[in-house]
Amino acid sequence: MSAIENCKSAEELTAELIRIQSTNPGTGEREMREAVELFLKGCDVQIIEDEVEPDRKNVIATLPGDEKKPALVWICHMDTVVEGEGWTREPFGGKTEGERIYGRGSCDMKSGLSCALMVFRRVAQEVEKGKKMKRSLRMICTVDEEGDMKGVDHLIDRGYVTKEDYVLDMEPTGGEIQMAHKGRFWVELSVHGITAHASKPEEGADAIAAAAKIITKIREKVEEFPVSDKEMGKTTVTFGQIQGGYQPYVVPDECKIWMDFRLAPPVTEEEMLNITEETCESVRKEIHGIRTEYQITGNRPFVEKNEESVLLENLRKAVYEVTGEKKKAGVFPGYTDSAVIAGRLGNRECMSYGPGDLKYAHKPDEFVEKEDIRRCEEVMEYLVREMCMEN
Repeated sequence: MSAIENCKSAEELTAELIRIQSTNPGTGEREMREAVELFLKGCDVQIIEDEVEPDRKNVIATLPGDEKKPALVWICHMDTVVEGEGWTREPFGGKTEGERIYGRGSCDMKSGLSCALMVFRRVAQEVEKGKKMKRSLRMICTVDEEGDMKGVDHLIDRGYVTKEDYVLDMEPTGGEIQMAHKGRFWVELSVHGITAHASKPEEGADAIAAAAKIITKIREKVEEFPVSDKEMGKTTVTFGQIQGGYQPYVVPDECKIWMDFRLAPPVTEEEMLNITEETCESVRKEIHGIRTEYQITGNRPFVEKNEESVLLENLRKAVYEVTGEKKKAGVFPGYTDSAVIAGRLGNRECMSYGPGDLKYAHKPDEFVEKEDIRRCEEVMEYLVREMCMEN
């Protein structure tokens, strides 16, 4: 762990953090939490461990400023997806080849976490020497972002982040500022039929055949939705998993479907439920003996852009001063910790900007460009000096 303390740049820190396995599911975030706290060791900052589940804790470090002003909150997750198959390099080697650092979590999002930590520690050291903060800077490292997002939900429940705070996560955005998100609505649908011998199917009710009709009808209805936001695009549905039957020569009496709706305005979760219920009702009428039931297993609302955002204005300025590029606010394809804060609290000051490209995340041979890390580290430093520090 001593190598963590001695890192002098976000590039070095990225490589060290990749070498710490923090897969979800898998090893979990404990060693990452210890590394974060070790890296901040010796800084005169308030550090809180927020226990979400046994041995799974968010880390919250704060440099206090004027409490009447919204805090600038940097939020980064400590977990990664599992390594998976197909690697040609060591997934947890943190190996540098040319201008790239390879490894699981390199872009999603240990490089972004490293940028934030490096700048946070640097600012903390200046505060110790007498530099004044005009607003608080809070560094939050979460658990379970790659799972059910229990970490950020717990933060919100405990009041560690508010509707007024300026919230920035360092997810890989390919050099763009991203603010809007499609909603994420998950439904688990169970179809119950009547078993019978396959030679006498009329004596039963085929749950898989009913599920197939439901899938087809729901997909057709979703495809008819209009597009009101060209950047966010269409509402979509994915039937990510299906289970049913137990023998090839028996009419199946059970089938389960997992549906993932990605909602773009103006489509709401209520409309999706209405479509699901109407479709199930029509199929029940077509196939006698079928019963259906469902449960909602995930519900995250869509997040729209806020062009009047104070944080967006400051982040655009920081990006321009560092890169010379003028950036618009775009759409993040997935759902992030900052999106949860935006959706649950109605916070209009939440966005993403970090090193790496999302198209390389979760894949074998995941990597991040070192130049990308340097760019983001400079942008974060400019941002915090403008927003949080006295001249």
